[in-house]
Amino acid sequence: MHDLKTLGWNSYFEKEFEPFKNEGYGVGRVALEHKGGYRLYTESGEIPAEITGRVRFEATGRAGFPAVGDWVAITIQPTEAKASIHAILPRKSKFSRKIAGNVTDEQLVATNIDTVFLIQSLDKNYNLRRLERYLVLALESGAAPVIILSKADLCESVEERRLEVESIAPGVPVHAISTKLSEGLEQLNAYLGVGRTIAFLGMSGVGKSTLINRLVGRDVQKVREVRAHDDRGMHTTRHRELVILPSGGLLVDTPGMRELQLWDVGEGLSDSFSDVETLAAQCRFSNCTHTQEPHCAVKEAVESGSLDAKRLENYLKMGKELEYLESRQDSRVQVKRKERDRKIHKEYNKVKRRKPK
Repeated sequence: MHDLKTLGWNSYFEKEFEPFKNEGYGVGRVALEHKGGYRLYTESGEIPAEITGRVRFEATGRAGFPAVGDWVAITIQPTEAKASIHAILPRKSKFSRKIAGNVTDEQLVATNIDTVFLIQSLDKNYNLRRLERYLVLALESGAAPVIILSKADLCESVEERRLEVESIAPGVPVHAISTKLSEGLEQLNAYLGVGRTIAFLGMSGVGKSTLINRLVGRDVQKVREVRAHDDRGMHTTRHRELVILPSGGLLVDTPGMRELQLWDVGEGLSDSFSDVETLAAQCRFSNCTHTQEPHCAVKEAVESGSLDAKRLENYLKMGKELEYLESRQDSRVQVKRKERDRKIHKEYNKVKRRKPK
């Protein structure tokens, strides 16, 4: 048995669920997604579920299917102890990325998240540019980002690293911790309230699973040793799962991401690189590319040392990725429109041929 408020239910979802409630539907939250089905947390306990044919038919992409963290309208089949998912309630927040590979589609990592823990380890895996990329997606998600610098026991310059991270993430809380030495963990309690949902994001080997086991108080995730030559770990977590904490909060662990492609992060990019965009507003040309134009305030900042050249390079790189993604999305929409028009034209011709002369 689960109390809905403990699972993250609040007035926002209550309002969105009202039309479904009036029609006799129940509600559940997606705890686990696996091939062919889902597992839900409900007031009746944890039960398996499948989507209805209507949900499958109306989905226009992967984002049209339930994801871990979603609240869904359901009916429960008592004889089979299984639920049918009829609809997905509007999401309060979502963390998305472009699906890996050449396919242009959205992959939902987790939804209805209150806080995103961005895990960056202080070993050979430390990388400011990668952290900037995670921060862009986190800011776009609608959840509040918090940066966790793990494995502080392996770093001799923790304070220097912390200041570096704060310089690229103004206003974002940054905490250095060591699960091995049990240092800094108490700082995280402020984010673990009843009904609060936290997502853990980071590459393999940064210590997500170890930290989750400490917060839960038992081994819910398998932990593997990282490779000695590059501090990289295997994909310990194989799937996304919503885990209930003893404190009443919830967390979502995700598989380590070796490829993190952007998806619809225009505002997230602007928020994360507000320093660059403030400078860009001072350039002589409104369409300045910050590469070779004269009187470019951004280039001048790089030359004076007030802006890191690698930070600018990363900003321009992600901007080009977004432009390419938008062009691919436009092409995809055009293909779908042509396919739809072709089907309509085909049906029209069928009807026309059936008409008596």
